Amino acid sequence: MGEADGGSGVKVLRGLLFMLGLAGLAWGGKQLLGLGFDNLTITGVWLAAGVLAHDAVLAPLVLVMALIAVRVVPVWLRGPLAAGLVVLGSVTLLAVPVLGRFGARADNPTLLDRDYVGGWLVLAAITLAGVAVASLISWHRHRSVLR
Repeated sequence: MGEADGGSGVKVLRGLLFMLGLAGLAWGGKQLLGLGFDNLTITGVWLAAGVLAHDAVLAPLVLVMALIAVRVVPVWLRGPLAAGLVVLGSVTLLAVPVLGRFGARADNPTLLDRDYVGGWLVLAAITLAGVAVASLISWHRHRSVLR
C-alpha cells in the first residue's frame, strides 16, 4: 500500500464518498417508505424489471455484438465502436418508456412533455461523432505503430 494506491488521501476520499453514498441511500429509502405500499411495490417491480432487462436483453446483445465485432471489425475500430454501442445501447434501453411515450395521459400534458426522440437523436449524433473522432485517432495510432 502507499504510493501505488494513491496513499492515504485516496483512502480518505473513498471513505467520504462511501459515506455520502450511504447517506444518499438512507435518504432515498426514507423517502420511498414514506410514499406508501403501492409505490413501494411499483418501485420493486421497476427495479426487478431493470435487472431482467439488463440480464435478458442488454448483456446478451453486447456479448453477441462483441463476438461478431472481433471477427469483422478492424482492431483499431473495436474500442471506439464498443464504447459507442454500450452508451447507445444502455441509454436506449433506459429510454424505451419515454421514447414510446408509455404513461402519457391526455388529462395531464406535463407528463412526458419533451421531445424525447429528438433528445435521443442528439445524443446518438454526439455519440457517433465521438466514435468517429476516437476511431480516427485509433486508426492513426495503429497506422503509426505498423510503420
